Amino acid sequence: MYELNKLTLWVMTGLVAVTTVFFNGYIFLVSLWNYRQNKKWSPCETIILALSVADVAHQLLCYFWMTMNEVDSQCQISAMPYTVMMLLIYSLKFTIMWDTSFLTFYYSTKLVHTPNHCYTQIQAAILRHVTLAVCLIPLCGLGTCMPMLLVFNSGNFTLADRVCGVLMPNSSSGQIYQGMFLILADVLPGVLMVKCCISISVHLAIHLRHMKASTNAAHGPKLGTQMRVIKMALSLVAVFILCLMVDLYVNYQIMVKNSENIIVLMFFFTSIYTTVTATVLIYGKKTFWKALIHELNVCLDIYPCLARLKVPEQKAKPSAPAKVHT
Repeated sequence: MYELNKLTLWVMTGLVAVTTVFFNGYIFLVSLWNYRQNKKWSPCETIILALSVADVAHQLLCYFWMTMNEVDSQCQISAMPYTVMMLLIYSLKFTIMWDTSFLTFYYSTKLVHTPNHCYTQIQAAILRHVTLAVCLIPLCGLGTCMPMLLVFNSGNFTLADRVCGVLMPNSSSGQIYQGMFLILADVLPGVLMVKCCISISVHLAIHLRHMKASTNAAHGPKLGTQMRVIKMALSLVAVFILCLMVDLYVNYQIMVKNSENIIVLMFFFTSIYTTVTATVLIYGKKTFWKALIHELNVCLDIYPCLARLKVPEQKAKPSAPAKVHT
């Protein structure tokens, strides 16, 4: 039964991996095209580009690990290649989580203006060094994961039907490390994203109240570009929280119940997370969305029978609120 479930998850993860690579590859290519046109990247484009690269690398490594685990059912391969792959997978997962929270933080600073001068100065200092921060995040992830080379080894106690590539420690020091890594890689970025979500929601409520008070009651308030960014930021937080809940459940099963086999389920849900995140980013960033719609319509023009599926390309109407660059 377990082998059947593992094979099913392997097939399903492969299907999801195609969409992950497609959407994130699309973001990467469009970002490069925009750089050729403008000769620079905005801060949000830098973060999104780093996130898309991490998503693709994580997806490919996860699927390669799952494929090796399917082929090496008798655990003939030594533990070191598995350990190195797990180190890279967890390091990229750390990068994805913090890049996503950093992107949400960036949009919250653009949408919400706080009167706290000290906090504003800290925000400005961080945003002035976006490229440096984007480079430091994967390095921090790699450094945080380096102890895995010591705690993940073939001497660990495992179940009889263990996964060959999972060498979770049963010592107290190893479990303490797992708990600390979980806090650093999942809980802390989650707290940051929830804080940004609350700030954006409060900003939205205040802004709508002011607009309703200052406009004709017959016409609802319009936020234009801001509303698109707000929807994207809140969607990123919602998807992140769902992924965090699954991740915490999987780690609980591994650390407390010693159920190592469930780790393939984490890889599957992380693949869904990276796909959905890329889709949300494409919709939220107007340049990505318009380019995707245009390319879709061009492809449909080749087949007249599919002309009804074409999506109208409409220009966004100018709006009163200050424009947010996405």
